[in-house]
This record gives sequence, structure tokens and C-alpha cells, in this order.
Amino acid sequence: MKLILAVVSFLFVISISGQNQVDPAAVGKMKEEGLKNSKVMNFAFYLTDVSGSRLTGSPGFMRAATWAKEELTKMGLVNASIEPWGDFGKGWQQEKCYLAITAPYYQSLIAIPRAWTGSTPGKKSITGEVVLVKAKDSVELMQYAGKLKGKIIMQWTAATVKPSFEADGSRFSDTVLERMANAKLQVPAQGQGQGRPQGGPGGGFNAQRRLAELINAEQPALILTMNQRGNDGTVFVSSGGSFAKDAAIAPASVALSSDDYLRLQRMLEAGTPVTVEADVKTQFFVDDLKGYNVVAEIPGTDPLLKDELVMLGGHLDSWHGATGATDNAAGCSVMMEAIRILQASGLKPRRTIRIALWGGEEQGLIGSRNYVTNHFTDSIARTKVSAYYNLDNGTGKIRGIYLQSNPNVKDLFSAWLEPFNEMGAKTVTISNTGGTDHQSFDRLGIPGFQFIQDPIEYDTRTHHTNMDTYDHLIADDLKQASVIIASFVYHTAQRDEKIPRKAATGQRGF
Repeated sequence: MKLILAVVSFLFVISISGQNQVDPAAVGKMKEEGLKNSKVMNFAFYLTDVSGSRLTGSPGFMRAATWAKEELTKMGLVNASIEPWGDFGKGWQQEKCYLAITAPYYQSLIAIPRAWTGSTPGKKSITGEVVLVKAKDSVELMQYAGKLKGKIIMQWTAATVKPSFEADGSRFSDTVLERMANAKLQVPAQGQGQGRPQGGPGGGFNAQRRLAELINAEQPALILTMNQRGNDGTVFVSSGGSFAKDAAIAPASVALSSDDYLRLQRMLEAGTPVTVEADVKTQFFVDDLKGYNVVAEIPGTDPLLKDELVMLGGHLDSWHGATGATDNAAGCSVMMEAIRILQASGLKPRRTIRIALWGGEEQGLIGSRNYVTNHFTDSIARTKVSAYYNLDNGTGKIRGIYLQSNPNVKDLFSAWLEPFNEMGAKTVTISNTGGTDHQSFDRLGIPGFQFIQDPIEYDTRTHHTNMDTYDHLIADDLKQASVIIASFVYHTAQRDEKIPRKAATGQRGF
């Protein structure tokens, strides 16, 4: 009996080891194609410089989606479509933005309209003295009741600009990567992340939101705002209004860099009147309230496995302060390049490979969430998906992968990273990361993974800012990422078995 058990155990180990093996010939082809004939920067060029910003529901998003669909079709993919995922709301784009101090002297200011906010009154520019609102709550705001309509206003802030003595850009050190590799299993609920914190509605958040609602109700002509992280001319900007189809249009509102904003505040506090000229024009789109994803497939070739899926993707939408290069044209370009590498290398996947470029990520992962709800809420449909791979942490090269609390894939992914160890990718961490589209799959128990990427200047300079442009992309890093993801997707498609699931911890709905 002991001999039989030993033989069975040995065969099991051999079987698992075989499942983990890397196809060196295939990896060689992918490296050759991806490193010598890369098109990743060309894809990024079309998604950024040519398409412009890609706010969900905007013409820029549809320009990029249409181009991506056509490009994937040219690569030979099938079932390429711009697929609606459900109701989203109003589209929006900025048409014009000009802001300048005209007294006590002239100085143009860096300003960007906040998404889903309106235009300044009239067809021409407006001029007026800036009103500094000092109110930390709704009670203190009452002193301004009836006095702000048609005014150019800004709220007082205690923020200050402090010099930075650290470089904006960085790569993960060996010490940090080792600490990630040695992390212990925490086992949170499926879909719960540990990285890229999204914040939550706490008391301070609710108070600020209520204050903003009361100010909007006063109907000012223009609201000046700032984010204290934005200095040295960098403007962090997102939304100032609602995209809901029946929502009232919020007053015109622009984000300034903290350098400019605090200058205005200092002058007003000192009793020096500040006059500004402004011309802000925005446009809403209500003819089509649907949200969309771009999807396309490489058909599987194995009669027994071709109905199963391996998915890869990144979010196509961006904020509007720039052209969304690091967030997330980089991820979409890498995923498209991974697909191109597979096609150009002549590799024939056993399972069907499906790429998805998501809309609505910046509004709460709603493009990918609705997609998995539409396609995979049925338990049988869920079992058809082997894994989903995501890229959405900027331009940095891949240093490894987050296991999303799934210890059952540690040895597998470690083996798959071995051919790329010399390229800097070898860290496998049991930790989770959050804030992006792999969570939509993980919430339903489908293996969903995000790769570890060097931060570069993602959180310090480009993420959701006016600096998020093509010039902040690193070509060699994106080439490396493309080859690694192509390999992961290919080997997932070739395994006899699907990627191991993690132990169920209670699925969370949407």
C-alpha cells in the first residue's frame, strides 16, 4: 500500500511539474518578435496623440475604440466588436479653456475643466473679481447665501507647497521586491485589493461633497479648484459633476495647479483684489447613453478546449487632463502588442484568447463589472474562463505578478517568469492589488491577475494629470511587458487544465 501511495504521489508531482513547464521554442519566438519588431509604441501613438483623451462616453473614447477594433481585425482576430455593456450616462468633452489674471497684472494660468461640469455664461469670455469663500461646513457657508450667483469663486485651503527632495521617477528596489515576495497570505474577500487605495466615503469626504453641492446651488459663474498634490505646473483633475442622464449640469469648474491657486489665495487674503478673465466651454452628449468595451478573439484550435477562454485586457478610458498615456494607453497598447506577437509568431493556442479594452474603469470598473455580469454570472459560463490578465499601473516594466491571494498558482507563475528573470521579472507575491479591472473577475471567483510594475513617475507626476502624455512612456519597458504577457496568455491557453482557482471565501456581488 505504501508503495502504491508513493507511486501515485510521484506521478502527481510529475503531472503538476509538466503542467508548469515552459515551451522554450514558443518563448524564443515571442521574444524575437516582441523585442525586434515591436509595434507597441505605434499603438500607443494612435491611442494618445491621434485619439486624444478618452473619457467614457466621449468622442475621444469612440475614436480610440473604433481604431482599436479595426486594428485588431487587421491582425486577423475574429468577433471584433465595440460591445455595449449597459447604460452609462452622458458623454462630455472640453471645447475651450482660457483663464488668466488681468489685475493687478496679467498672467495666464494653467487650468483644466473638471469632467461633467458646464460652461461659463454667454458666448464670450467673462471677467470678474475672485471671491474667496472661507467655510469649512454648511453652517459657515450660510454667510455667503445669495452672494455667489454669477461670481468667480474659490474655496480657502490650508494646503501649502513643499519642495520635494526625492525624484519623481523610481523603480522597485531589490529590498522592496523581496518584501513583496515574502508577504504572507491574508485571505480577504474575493475582489478586495491591498494596493492603489480608492478611499471611501468618510466624514470628511461627505462634508466636502455636501459643501460642494451647496456651492453649486448658489450658481456661481466659475469655480476654481486645486488638488494639493499638483505642483510644478502639474494639475490633478477628474470629475466635478455627474454623468447620470438626469443629473443637473454643474457650474463651470476648473482645476489649477497648487502653485497658481495658492498665489490667488494669498493675494485675496492680503486684501489685494484679483480680477480674472475666463472662457470655459464644454459639451455634453446625450444621443447615446450606453457604455462600451472593445473585444476581439483569437480562436482556439483544440476541439476539446476551444470553447474555453483566456482573457487579457486593460482599460481604454482615461481622464481628460491629457491623453491618458500611462493610464492606461500603456496597458492597452501592451495587450494589443501581446496579441500581435502571438499572431506574428504563428503560435496556435488551444483555448480561445479574448482581448478586452474596457470603458468606464475610471468611474468604478463599471465596464468590466458589467461585462462579467453580462457574460459570466452563470456558474457554467464562469468555469469556461481559465484566467484574466490585466495591466494598469503605468509605463513601468513588469517585475512579477500579484497572486491575488491564490497560493495555488505560485509555482506555476514562478516557472513562467523564469525565462524573463534576466529582464527583471521574477517576483511572485501572494498579496493582492486593487483599483483596476482584474477585480471584476476575482469577485466572481474567476482567476484575475495584475502584474507588478515599476512605478516610474505614475503616482507622482502622470496618474490623472495634465502630464499623462506619450512622452512619459518608456518603450523598452512596454516591449518587455508585451512579451511577458504574451507568454503568460499563451501558456495559459496551452495547459491541459485551467488555471487553479483559489479557495472560495464567499463571492461578492455587484
